[in-house]
Amino acid sequence: MRNYQSDINAPSSGCAGINKMTENNKVRTNKYEMDMTVGELLPKLLVFSVPLMLSGILQLLFNLADMIVIGQFSSTNALAAIGGTSSLINFFVNVAIGISIGSNVVVSHFFGAGKKKEIHDAVHTSILLAVILGVGVGITAILLCRPVLELMKTPDDVIDLSVLYVRIYFAGLPLMMLYNFGSAILRAVGDTKRPLYFLTAGGVINVILNLFFVCVLHMSVDGVALATVISQTISAALVLNCLMKTDSSYKLIVKDLHIDKRIMKSILKIGLPAAVQGMIFSISNMLIQSSVNYFGTDAIAGNTEAMNLEGFVYTSMNSFYQTAISFTSQNIGAGKYDRINKIMWRCLLLVFIVGFVLGNLFNFFGTPLLRLYKNDPEVIRYGLLRMSIIMTTYFTCGMMDVMCGMMRGLGYGILPMMVSLIGACGLRVVWVCTFFRTYHTLESLYVSYPISWVITGLVHLICFFIVRKKLLKKVSSQNE
Repeated sequence: MRNYQSDINAPSSGCAGINKMTENNKVRTNKYEMDMTVGELLPKLLVFSVPLMLSGILQLLFNLADMIVIGQFSSTNALAAIGGTSSLINFFVNVAIGISIGSNVVVSHFFGAGKKKEIHDAVHTSILLAVILGVGVGITAILLCRPVLELMKTPDDVIDLSVLYVRIYFAGLPLMMLYNFGSAILRAVGDTKRPLYFLTAGGVINVILNLFFVCVLHMSVDGVALATVISQTISAALVLNCLMKTDSSYKLIVKDLHIDKRIMKSILKIGLPAAVQGMIFSISNMLIQSSVNYFGTDAIAGNTEAMNLEGFVYTSMNSFYQTAISFTSQNIGAGKYDRINKIMWRCLLLVFIVGFVLGNLFNFFGTPLLRLYKNDPEVIRYGLLRMSIIMTTYFTCGMMDVMCGMMRGLGYGILPMMVSLIGACGLRVVWVCTFFRTYHTLESLYVSYPISWVITGLVHLICFFIVRKKLLKKVSSQNE
């Protein structure tokens, strides 16, 4: 497979040539940026990842507020309607997140190498691409949501509410794409603080609007969805304003928006496989969601509440996946290949600690946490069942993701996608079609998650060392 860096960042005189880059070529100009290619790794990994973690946690707190408002001031059907759409929403949202990873990797490579013109072109290509994809995917999602929800066997008493929620939600997808691509650009240069500020501002408004629409205007899922779209608009506007106001090499100039075909190809080479992987993961999760739907509305609501709580652990671990991508990309761009293994081991250690501690804490306090949503004993029982299996093993999911992020940071898109699809998604589908059919219980359904995480993570680790060895051979031959 052709190495991505050979397309956009090949060193003319090998690793040594890049490492001799003078300070005049550096492009870091403000306090928010971070040079990930020098200095002690662990402190920088923490400085970079903690704002990412807080951003994810804040987002989930705002989502939790959505669920609490619906759970306390609306009906169980409304709560189940939102929860039953999570896999479908993730299917399309993963397009935005996945392709934005391509922008993150490309801009990081150029930033690490000090290529100002290429950074400019990559930023403007990314933003225009976000608009085009946001409109196209949003329209597709709105048109397909009802038939897909019907295929998922969404109960008749909640499907109309689910369709209403999804259609309003996806009307705001272009804005979500802009926020994700803009944040990816900022992460590429080491800035994870300002996206946190922008997300906080949008989230606070989201909570206020939720209370107003649901409690004052007596709206249901439509009020929650509308509040989400408005908050996304605010966050996207703040990110774009930040890019337009900066004096750095990644400044956004509206009249310069264009598609650079070479850079777009590089973005899509990394981003499309990530998007496809996320979409197919969502398909496997939709299959599991449709299996959960067989057990009734209480099971759906309990499963929804547990998944929302799991999100706090997942997003905390996911910060190290994004950290692995950005740090690996910048160091590859700068030719600092000796730092790659160090980045991997430190990210694996950090994600293990966070995933193990948080997962078990959430499981231990499961009952009072689930009561925040709905104080229904049957719903809580279903929620605790899922948490007892998923939360206690969730750290393995985080470690799997870090290895996938390392591969993407190296510039590989297809390989980690194939490993994840076969090892995780494929295994889950086979599991549901075989083991779950024989042992038709929620326990047998949920256990497919940790099994798939462990197997896929180990294969990612093996592939990483193979690719790393190949990369070092290539650099060595260039230096001869």
